[in-house]
This record gives sequence, C-alpha cells and structure tokens, in this order.
Amino acid sequence: MPDPASAEGSPPSDAVPVSTVVAKVEDVPVYLNGLGTVQPQNLVQIKAQVNGTLIALPMKEGAEVHQGDVVAEIDPRPYQAALDQAMAQRDEDTALLKSAQLDLQRFQSLAKSSFAPRQQVEDQQGTVDKQIGAIGVDDALVETARINLGYCVIRAPFDGRVGFYQLNVGNLVQATNQTVILSITQTRPIEVVMTLPEADLPQILQARAAGPVPVTAFDSSGAKELATGTLMTPNNTIDAATGTISLKALFENQDDHLWPGQFVNARVQVGTLHHAVTVPELALQHGPDGTFVYTVKPDGTADQTSVDVGEQEAGLIVIAKGLSGKEAVVVSGQSRLAPGLHVNATDVSRVSSSSAPPT
Repeated sequence: MPDPASAEGSPPSDAVPVSTVVAKVEDVPVYLNGLGTVQPQNLVQIKAQVNGTLIALPMKEGAEVHQGDVVAEIDPRPYQAALDQAMAQRDEDTALLKSAQLDLQRFQSLAKSSFAPRQQVEDQQGTVDKQIGAIGVDDALVETARINLGYCVIRAPFDGRVGFYQLNVGNLVQATNQTVILSITQTRPIEVVMTLPEADLPQILQARAAGPVPVTAFDSSGAKELATGTLMTPNNTIDAATGTISLKALFENQDDHLWPGQFVNARVQVGTLHHAVTVPELALQHGPDGTFVYTVKPDGTADQTSVDVGEQEAGLIVIAKGLSGKEAVVVSGQSRLAPGLHVNATDVSRVSSSSAPPT
C-alpha cells in the first residue's frame, strides 16, 4: 500500500514537466556594445633625409624593435668627407684669424708710438672681424655636415614592429622624392576606436566622471575575449550623418591579441546595477499584454507573472519590476503551461551545479 504522505507530496500524473531556475539577486554590470577598429598608438614611415645608397636594413620584416635601434643605413662616406672638409676649412680659418690677431696687436703697438698709421690699424681690425665671421660660417657648415652624416643612420623613434620593406639594400634613395623605406607601428600599448549611438554619450560621460571606464575587446564573432583596457576619451564631435560618437580606448596588448587594422567588438562598462533580479533569457515570454514569466508556486502550480525588462547581457535579463528574487522561474516547457496548471518541476540550476561531466 503506498505511503499517503508520499502520495500527497508527489505531483499529479498529468502534471506538466518543466525546467526551472531560481531568480537571482546579484550585481549586474551595465555594458554598451559597439564595433571598433584597432589602430597603433604611433605609426611612422621611415624615409631618407639625405641622398645616397641604402647599404643596410638591420631589422628583419616583422621584427620587434626598441627605441634607438638602427633600422636603416645610408652610405655615409660622402657626408663623412663633407664633414672632414668643413672641419679642415675651419682649422685653416682659425689659423688665419690667429695670424691676423697677431698683426693687429703689432700695428696697435706701433700706432701708440706713431710708427704705424691709424688707417692700417683699422684695416687690420676689419681683417680680424672678417676672419671671425668666416669661422662662424665654418662652424655652421661643420654642424650641417654632422647633421647630414647623422641622417645616414636611421633609428627607431619608439618601441614597435617593423613592416614590410618598401626598398631593398642597394637602392638609391633621395630626400626629394620621399620614398618610404619601411614603416614602424607601435603595438604596445595599442588603441581601439569604436562607435556608439549618440544617445549613449551621457552614460559614458557619467561613467568617466566616476573613475576609469573598463573596455573589453572581443573578436569579430563576439565570442572570444581578446583584451581588456580603459576608455581614454570620446571624440570632440558627434557624427551628424550617422548619429554616432567615436570613442578611443587604450589596451596594453602584451600578448599581441590586438593587431593594427583588426575589427573587434568592443564592450564598455558604464556602471553596475546593484541587487538586481536576474533570470535567464529563456524564461521571458511575450504576450498581448506585454512580457511575462511563468513561476512555480509552493503548491506546485504555475503562475503567470508580468515583468518589466531592464538590461540584457550574456543570456541574462534584469527584471526591473515583477520579481523580488528567489522565485522558481520556468525556463523550458512554457508552451504547455497556463496559470493554475500543476507542474513537475526540475531545478536545472541545481542539477548543473551538483553534477560534473565524466572524466
């Protein structure tokens, strides 16, 4: 004979089988989602500033370089010769100045004893001044030659990555045609420029006023997280044609998951809803009177509860009004339900948390 107590606690044989989860009360981050493009923080095109033969490209294509590393060399011999010539001319003019100064001293001494005319002293003073000016010109020529010689060795202006060669060793480069030898992009850190609707701008400004705003970059499918960074700034104007605002975020990118020119899905966290009631997206139903969910009452019957929906993210929905939390919410089997029907409920949240896949 069956146990009366057991029979009383069992659901009726015609009970509708459903799966349920317990509505949770938790803190829910608020996100804004947009499309973004990865761009280097700095990009430089290496070009020649002097004419000559390209004699070396020490860094391989695609190699990482550090600030100050030599990335290209131009034949320095003509510019070394020009420097040597300028320095020799300065030495010659310095010697002439010294001789002219000695003559000036002698003429001045003789003039004091009236053995030399005053005109001769003045002419010699002019010769000394002229030599001083010539040495000034020589100093400028030496400095110019040194600068041109320095241009023969091109160094990386910042840490980055070398692109493909545009010219190979042996080519003649000229400063006038501005031919690119190679390019260097800075990839650590790196930036993402994204667009969001202009209506989101107040939330963004409010979030920035409260502190650093986290940004997460996902791949083009939106499934794989690539990197996390921080919002730098929105643009200073809204694009009137599209009604969008551009924003720039900075990523350290130490693992090189972000690459210049890459398209990403960007997610900006602009706040957090504290003590929000959440249910899976599968629980939400749509009816003629609006959205609702089915809940299971303590007596094992279904109840239809109207709800107001808030934020939606990652398969979860925030219930702004209608649930207080801890309710058993139906997530599958709703098509056979109606208010007051008995249900045979299986709490899938407990099943998934208590069971583990076999190893």
